[in-house]
Amino acid sequence: MGTDLVIERLYRQVFEDRAVDPEENRELISTLQDLTRIKSGSNVLLTPDKLIWLRAAAFRISGEFLLGDRGENVKLLKAVNAVVRALETTLLLPSLESRGGDEFTTGAAEDLIRSIYGGSDFEEDEEGPVVTTAEAQALKDFLTNSSTRPPLNQLVWLRSTAFRVGSEFLDEGNDKDRNILLLKSINVVVHYIETYCMKPKPLEISLPPTHMPTSDTDLETAVRTLWNLDSNRLEPHKDYKIDVQNSKHPSNKDDSADDPLFTYVNRQVFHRPTYKAFHALLDNYSSYTGEEETVTRKELAEIDAFLNAVMETAPMKYCHQFALAKSAEYKGDPVPEDDKSFKKVLNSIWFELYSRSGGGRHRKMDSSGFEHVFVGEVKNGKISGFHNWIKFYIEERKGAIDYRGYIKPRSKRSSAETNDDDHVLTLQFKWNGVEKFVGSFFIGVSPEFELALYTLAFLTFAGEKENIFVLDTGNESFELDLKCHDYDRGTKVGSCYVEALAHYD
Repeated sequence: MGTDLVIERLYRQVFEDRAVDPEENRELISTLQDLTRIKSGSNVLLTPDKLIWLRAAAFRISGEFLLGDRGENVKLLKAVNAVVRALETTLLLPSLESRGGDEFTTGAAEDLIRSIYGGSDFEEDEEGPVVTTAEAQALKDFLTNSSTRPPLNQLVWLRSTAFRVGSEFLDEGNDKDRNILLLKSINVVVHYIETYCMKPKPLEISLPPTHMPTSDTDLETAVRTLWNLDSNRLEPHKDYKIDVQNSKHPSNKDDSADDPLFTYVNRQVFHRPTYKAFHALLDNYSSYTGEEETVTRKELAEIDAFLNAVMETAPMKYCHQFALAKSAEYKGDPVPEDDKSFKKVLNSIWFELYSRSGGGRHRKMDSSGFEHVFVGEVKNGKISGFHNWIKFYIEERKGAIDYRGYIKPRSKRSSAETNDDDHVLTLQFKWNGVEKFVGSFFIGVSPEFELALYTLAFLTFAGEKENIFVLDTGNESFELDLKCHDYDRGTKVGSCYVEALAHYD
């Protein structure tokens, strides 16, 4: 059973009787802790990155149990509070100093939360939240300002107060729709408390010794493990929807797809830490080679934030362990064992600039591994790189991409049809009028999965002509060739992507 179904079933069991006794609370925490442990061959895994979904799911499912009795609905809010407390205990740590701001008072905090709920007109917009931008900013200012921020010993009280005050605004007529919107408001307030007052617990890999990477671990095993560890991967039909439309030959310049590829992506996904940090990087680059890149302090901070986020995920931790097991080297030295030094390696191979356009002594620092692989470039009138589904979705939503159809794997052994469940797609598209005749990327995977996979490839077998493996995505299998090219005398990522050779049911 997948992670989402396990959690949703657990929540329904808790909310059914609207009470969480000590034994149920211990069972809830024990189950969550068990799901945070990385298991061999298991796709049931929770990480701090998934906290937003976990909390939102608790509020969403609790809405199913709202009744026409105010007293019962107050009990339900207390049960949701207990679930959120269990999530925070399992996945988060306080990030505040023991001493709060000189002007913090419980009364001021309570009044602010009450004004947020009372000021809402309970009109849901496209995004869902019912807390206005001004109210959200006021809450952020209160939580982060050095004079008003809460002390460490008030965090539990503050979150509980979000629920207690919320119960005051339960609709007197027990209008279920209005009470559901109230639940969403409480969720937003709790989200801000967790975002600005707490931090993720460090993730520790505890794979059984038989499943830890060794010098003999092959590529297919490594990719399968990364796939199982990618708890941040999106689910087709639930988190996103695509319309592959018609196939075409790479040499065919006709447009075989009238509509966009992506018909829906849940925008709440971009609030997840690694997705949010990844998204912030995408507008930092000029797409044309030959144009000098400049890196501002803000952009350096965004790179650092992204690397910090991915370093706390299971795929990147496995990638690090794999490189160590393979005795990988970087610049002639062994890959470092500590996380801080390994993060510096990631920064160097992915984000340090180099020249892709040539120019001898007058060459311009116009490219990087990250820009080429994840953002895409235009060189000599053609698209170069651009192997990331998130960037594709964002550009398509802006109207900058024209999806022109998918390309079937060349192998006659392929038996599966290309459809909207596929996690690997080969396609043709135009980006700002420039064509990519054959491009390929994973669909729905997390930023950390791809960065971990391509880093693993670069550090252990960059430049090898064939790196073929079979990936079972659950419903079907893909025979893939992982291409990895180095650059700048072997010190930087030049390009990384997968080529689909065959596709099986």
